[in-house]
Amino acid sequence: MMAIRKPHEMHRRRFSRNLGLGLVLAAFVALVFGLTIAKVSSDEFSVPKTVSGGSNGQN
Repeated sequence: MMAIRKPHEMHRRRFSRNLGLGLVLAAFVALVFGLTIAKVSSDEFSVPKTVSGGSNGQN
């Protein structure tokens, strides 16, 4: 049976760093999501219309 050992300091520092990085990543995702919702919900948002009769490489 394996003995339960106290976690090494390196593991605690790594977990702390990973937790901080995860929180920063989550904040970035939330910011991009919020900006996307703000852009789409604005009254000026509309799907761009394509120009008909343009040259798109087909004859």
